[in-house]
Amino acid sequence: MSDLRRLLGYAWPYRVTLAISVLLMALAGAAHAMLALLIRPVFDRVLNPNSDGAPVLLTKLPIWDQPIYLHQILPFPLADAWQLVAAGILAVFLVRGIADYCGNYLVNRAGLSAVTDMRQQVFDCVLRQDAAFFEANSTGRVMSSIMSDVEKIQLATSHLLADWLRQTFSALGLLVVVLQMDWKLALVSLTLLPFVFLPTVRIGQRLRRATRRAQDDAAQLNQILQETLSGHYVVKSFCAEAIESQRFRKAASRLRSSNLRYVAQQALASPIIELFGAITIVALLSYARNQIQLGKLTTGEFTSFVLALLMLYEPVKRLTGIHNIFQQALGAAQKVFEYLDRESLIQDKPGAVTLSGLSRCIEFDHVSFRYPASSPQSFALYEVSLRVEAGQMVALVGPSGAGKSTLASLLMRFYDVTGGAIRIDGLDIRDVSLVSLRRQIGVVAQDTFLFNDTVANNIRYGNPNATFEQVRQAARSALAEEFIARLPQGYDTPVGERGVKLSGGQRQRIAIARALLKNAPILILDEATSHLDAESEMLVQGALSNLMNGRTVIVIAHRLSTIRRADSIVVLDQGRIVETGRHEQLVRSGGAYQRLYELQFFEMNPAVNG
Repeated sequence: MSDLRRLLGYAWPYRVTLAISVLLMALAGAAHAMLALLIRPVFDRVLNPNSDGAPVLLTKLPIWDQPIYLHQILPFPLADAWQLVAAGILAVFLVRGIADYCGNYLVNRAGLSAVTDMRQQVFDCVLRQDAAFFEANSTGRVMSSIMSDVEKIQLATSHLLADWLRQTFSALGLLVVVLQMDWKLALVSLTLLPFVFLPTVRIGQRLRRATRRAQDDAAQLNQILQETLSGHYVVKSFCAEAIESQRFRKAASRLRSSNLRYVAQQALASPIIELFGAITIVALLSYARNQIQLGKLTTGEFTSFVLALLMLYEPVKRLTGIHNIFQQALGAAQKVFEYLDRESLIQDKPGAVTLSGLSRCIEFDHVSFRYPASSPQSFALYEVSLRVEAGQMVALVGPSGAGKSTLASLLMRFYDVTGGAIRIDGLDIRDVSLVSLRRQIGVVAQDTFLFNDTVANNIRYGNPNATFEQVRQAARSALAEEFIARLPQGYDTPVGERGVKLSGGQRQRIAIARALLKNAPILILDEATSHLDAESEMLVQGALSNLMNGRTVIVIAHRLSTIRRADSIVVLDQGRIVETGRHEQLVRSGGAYQRLYELQFFEMNPAVNG
């Protein structure tokens, strides 16, 4: 019930619209029930040549035994029985059609609006999550919840909710009709309903479990699809199409099995209802045969009663189907609420201060860190102390896994330190707001990510309010304007998914222009030229020189040739600082940096080694 209450909570802002839709659906249900009453005069008066000219009786109120005649409820006078019945049928269908259309539109509008709010809330919640969340949840699974799970909830809260209201009010109206016709016979006929609802509830519980399994299998299939499409270059280069096809086939087969279990459970409801309905009809026919022979029941009365009862079983049957699908929606909601209930590990403290810039230094004070999924003894960084003065360029070097990128991630507070502290101008970054911290830091990474948008909008991502002239100036400083001018639409050229339409050097220069436009005082260069050829690297290095001017720069690099101008080089190994100094000093020291430098020198000049 808690999940159901949470779902209903999203509809609360649209309660007025829902209330109007409920009234309209109630009117449509009453009109639907009125059709059963019109069957009686059709058989007793219209199709009976011996009927007199008496007023057309619809029904009697059960309490006062007050008769209701058809001419009393029509807004225009008619005397002939056939004209009265025909006008009544047309009026009922007209009222039911208008009320059903307007009610259906309003309830769908409220439901779709509520689910749109939910989808936005889930997306915003995912955006706020920390790096550990994205490590634990694959992109495909998160996408499956935001799209597929919410889609099932949308079905339940819009289309199914409209149908539920329609069938509920139809059932209530028809129940009133059969009770006022012959309440004793109606109660006998309806005694079989509990035998319908009890197994339906059990089926619904099984459906919820089956839905959760099917959603998990769908998420896994979505994950395989996302990975294969994103990594299609790797798949093709390793000729792994057959392997990926087999992975997809197995996942699709598991999803098929889960869906078949769901279908098998859902299909049970209809035969159960139809069986008990058939038993009821046989019993009623036996009873009516005797009552008509004794003159206690007219053919029209019995036909109207049976038709109303049959019409009553139809919404009951539909309601059980809606209940089963709604259970599927509740199963999907469980995963969505798991995301909504997860609190990010990285949050602003109460009363967090705003960081306005960098004037003195960045200080890593005995920083230790281990990743959340690592063992308690496995530290990525241990007791690292480092001071970066404002305006300095500090390079971090060392073998892969030494902790270089981890230091940069901690500075941007993608994770919180396990021990020690990181301070900017004396402020612990855990005491400042995340937004103000990250606004002070620009990043140019090894794996440049560009959005499937225009060149201008990708540059403007660093400053959404920037003018076009500011965008152009950033591109000029990044040495990118020349190649942008050669693009088919210039700055309005779409770059494709992840910038696939541009070369590696061009993507890097767009990223540099983006960082320039952000104009942050702290700059992190994470292997910014490691994947480039010599010509592209020369252009990017020129752009980086413009970007680094007047900023505090932390450079992470494997290519030692790119960091000779650094004010300080910090050598990391196995999460610890092993050397610190300038390039010339470290080359002569005979330590770890000299070994790295000589190794790269011989790799670039094999003739020397030969």
